[in-house]
Amino acid sequence: MLSTHNKLTSVMVFSGWFTILAAAVLLFHGVSFAQTDPGYSFMHQATTAPIVSYYDYIIVGGGTAGCPLAATLSQNSSVLLLERGGSPYGNDNITDLAAFGAALSDLSPSSPSQRFVSTDGVVNARARVLGGGSCLNAGFYTRAGADYIRLSGWDARLVNESYKWVEDMVAFQPPVRQWQAAVRDGLVEAGVQPYNGFTYEHMYGTKVGGTIFDPNGHRHTAADLLRYANSSGLTVLLYAPVNKILFTRLGGIQKPRAHGVIFKDANGVDHRAYLKRGSTNEILVSSGSLGSPQLLMLSGVGPRRQLKAHNITMVLEQPMVGLGMSDNPMNAVFVPSPQPVEVSLIQIVGITRNGTYIESACGENFAGGARTLDYGMFSPKIGQLSTVPPKQRTQKAIDKAVEDMKALPQSAFVGGFILEKIVGPISTGHLEIRSRDPNVNPSVTFNYFKDPRDLQRCVDGIKIIESVIESKAFSPFKVDSLSIINLLNMTASSPVNLLPKHANASRSLEQFCKDTVMTIWHYHGGCELDRVVDRDYKVIGIDALRVIDGSTFRNSPGTNPQATVMMLGRYMGVKLLRERLATVRPN
Repeated sequence: MLSTHNKLTSVMVFSGWFTILAAAVLLFHGVSFAQTDPGYSFMHQATTAPIVSYYDYIIVGGGTAGCPLAATLSQNSSVLLLERGGSPYGNDNITDLAAFGAALSDLSPSSPSQRFVSTDGVVNARARVLGGGSCLNAGFYTRAGADYIRLSGWDARLVNESYKWVEDMVAFQPPVRQWQAAVRDGLVEAGVQPYNGFTYEHMYGTKVGGTIFDPNGHRHTAADLLRYANSSGLTVLLYAPVNKILFTRLGGIQKPRAHGVIFKDANGVDHRAYLKRGSTNEILVSSGSLGSPQLLMLSGVGPRRQLKAHNITMVLEQPMVGLGMSDNPMNAVFVPSPQPVEVSLIQIVGITRNGTYIESACGENFAGGARTLDYGMFSPKIGQLSTVPPKQRTQKAIDKAVEDMKALPQSAFVGGFILEKIVGPISTGHLEIRSRDPNVNPSVTFNYFKDPRDLQRCVDGIKIIESVIESKAFSPFKVDSLSIINLLNMTASSPVNLLPKHANASRSLEQFCKDTVMTIWHYHGGCELDRVVDRDYKVIGIDALRVIDGSTFRNSPGTNPQATVMMLGRYMGVKLLRERLATVRPN
């Protein structure tokens, strides 16, 4: 028997249930409306750009941080925002809640999502679209805690003002229906107290958080923050991947200074954008936790060994670039329901004192509202076949798993999952470039659960999930004949990642965490604060170059990071405007 302290006994195997049930919560049904295109006059295809151009600020990456940063700086400066992907507007797979997950499983070259698989074997994704990860995620919106803000050295007042600036455009209060209410009350019953109601704030206990999906089921992304922009001060170029940053050494000064970038358009034509003359003009890298360290290395800033291996001229040896890569591991328990449930993404979170966050999502009749049978990030379509070792993951095996899931009965689609994500994490890995082509994913290692403290947090989180499932509040959604033992074994026997499972008939909670680990897409690091950038986000050892995005984080902020990444873009934009104003005034 499995309790919270002893071992799992293999009781039953329900092949594919994990994947299908997860997919059920990833796709909403309802009327499909793509969000209205704001018709930005400053947004263009890179093919229309001049071969050479000049700006006060050049921002590389139009993602969750880059968009608010560009909108803010455009108020009194000329800004170029370079995005390697396309526009989110008019794409139902991004803007329509009913199609959530479809973009994540689109593996085409034009997809807004670019798949990668870490060396740990866990399937993951990075954004390739204006608005970044806010175009692909589950929409949960919640702030970082006061301690996080203090340790980051941020001005608390400006942080609060920046959050509000973001929230006025993209954040909403979600409706809480039966399943989510049962999870909420179950968390309180399990001791995750107090109940704090609806709030964006990070505080111990159980709360209802925000969402970037509006009441009509339309997603509001970081790209919407460009509505704040001064249209005469901003140029946004789409499908404009940056190959490298250009540096100069003025007047014999040994310290390199960033002064331009080279980017390609969709036709493969090289363009050069340079900074105008001026001491406050800068290049700002906001390409994310994979893209930012990758671009620094491609530009000659990074570990000597990696630069030499790819014949890249070294501008500055910086061995910390690419280190500190972290991804918060997610583990979930899937609960089939004896009655229909609403369809919802993350709305409730239990913020515990033992280093875990508990969240939930649910769905019903997966096929009922989907335009196609698409299983999102839990789909064997993208290689999630942990039931076979890596060398056996052929296309034939993937195709068979897809067909097997299509054959499951409707009853397999009713239910939901309760997940835990650990804080931090403490375990870290590294990133290495594999090509001089910026469109080629680097190799990433996250080292999930390498530190035993992370593993213990996962075990503690699973125990809380068990308590929620067994609570009186959650009882209407639990099948009496399915014990916790059954549910954990059903979860552990399903293809949720690429990690080969242990063949033992029994499995400890520690092994359960390792076997069922997934990403919740909260990876960060690679250009960490105080290691690669200083407290003003300036790249240490280089002038006129900053990195402003989640690659600078040592820990993931709050329960879900997108609110803080958007806030950081606004926050640093305001600080840069203030610096610029202070420089101009004496003259």
